[in-house]
Amino acid sequence: MLRIALKTLFGHHGKVIGMVIGLAVASLMMTQQPATMMSILGRTYSFINDVSQPDIWVMDPMVQFVDDAKPLADSKLGLVRSVSGVAWAVPIFKTTTVARLPDGNTASGQLIGVDDSSLIGAPAQMVSGSTDDLRRTDAVFVNDEGAKLRFAQKQADGTLRPLQVGDILELNERRAEVVGIARTGPTFSSQPVIYTTYTRARLYAPAQRKIMSFVLVKAKPGHDVLELTHEIREQTGLAAYTAEEFKELSLWYFIRNTGVLINFGMVTLVGFIVGAVVSGIMFFNFTQDNLRHFAVLKAIGATPRQLLGMVLLQAAIVGAIGYGIGIGLASIMAMLSSTFQVKFTYSLLAFSAGGVLVICLLAAGFSLLKVLRLEPAVVFKG
Repeated sequence: MLRIALKTLFGHHGKVIGMVIGLAVASLMMTQQPATMMSILGRTYSFINDVSQPDIWVMDPMVQFVDDAKPLADSKLGLVRSVSGVAWAVPIFKTTTVARLPDGNTASGQLIGVDDSSLIGAPAQMVSGSTDDLRRTDAVFVNDEGAKLRFAQKQADGTLRPLQVGDILELNERRAEVVGIARTGPTFSSQPVIYTTYTRARLYAPAQRKIMSFVLVKAKPGHDVLELTHEIREQTGLAAYTAEEFKELSLWYFIRNTGVLINFGMVTLVGFIVGAVVSGIMFFNFTQDNLRHFAVLKAIGATPRQLLGMVLLQAAIVGAIGYGIGIGLASIMAMLSSTFQVKFTYSLLAFSAGGVLVICLLAAGFSLLKVLRLEPAVVFKG
């Protein structure tokens, strides 16, 4: 019976191709769009991932997300250090700046000032240079994405040359020498990231009384991090979050205040509906064209269970082919994107496969009702 189902299916090339195209489009939209959305939302807290050493982030109580840094007085650092259970606490500075490039052009970027003595907050992965080079006079690091794109310099022949170690930038009318290229996570705004020491960042940033953006805290060994977070809040009056809590805070700010989730969700839903409608209609028409064959099988003793198996096998084969093509197209689109990284997780692939499965079951269900209600006598009519 299953062999008959396969011969019947592949005997209608046009309808099979139509069903596969519908499922491929649905699979593509249900994979590529959520993957893009998750990549965009992942950028909202990439800075927290890059600064992996601290257990706790301390900040102004009015901060809503990681890029919403509100300056703290330097005296707050000593207050945090005085809390029992704190192994160390260091300042970090984060702001937006404008850099003048060696070719005279200007480009905006993020300026990060890390602790002078420990260099906690500096990037852990270096493409070129060493973390200790940041202690050199006028030294700065630039992230690799910024060096290749926004900070690239136009040559005489019209080509772009990435920013390199040894190039000189101008920040707030002060000299800054690029001594390293760092590998960091992509930022939400796709701005270049410039790292320097906390003291030097005071000179590179516009003059202001308060510049400390966050206090990075490490808990003493054996001390509960959540308990220490609560103690810092109680004793300092500042907001304190674990790294995971701060990521979640930043993520939900963008979900609530932007249309990212709605826009991508609507496109994904449209892909599902289009796939369901196209595949459902094509599969129903395919079944309708083969009703006489199903009637013959029923007349010679085929049971409803056998007919069910035939219909489900046909739907499963079409679904597997369509799903594979859709995933393949999504992967090709991701590989062709040179400026935006999209990652496909197992949960995302399972979500897409589940959507295709639902479409196949719906299409097979409507067709199966027609088959099970079929009277064998129809084969003798006309």
